[in-house]
Amino acid sequence: QVQLVESGGGLVQAGDSLRLSCATSGRTFSTITMAWFRQAPGKEREFVAGINRGTYYADSVKERFTISRENAKNTLYLQMNSLKPEDTAVYYCATTARGGFLMGAVDYTYWGQGTQVTVSS
Repeated sequence: QVQLVESGGGLVQAGDSLRLSCATSGRTFSTITMAWFRQAPGKEREFVAGINRGTYYADSVKERFTISRENAKNTLYLQMNSLKPEDTAVYYCATTARGGFLMGAVDYTYWGQGTQVTVSS
């Protein structure tokens, strides 16, 4: 089992920045690929960014968001810059023991509880 706990969400204005964190515990050796997803009210959960040997992003966040991980601290990060109102959502971190460019929610085994990000215009 792997436990994931997100933090760092909040209410910001358009153009501001936020950094989300996801602390992992348990069988962390199985966290080969980690990712951030988000879900806005009334919408499906969507892929935001992923990391394993490299990083990959949804087109909507390229050049604005940066995913990284600090293995010594078992922590995943998402640096979000130039935030827009359409970035408002609950953000989830997820992980799987699989590698590759995994962008579907069904590809991930473990999920955190989510952290709310609200961007006002």
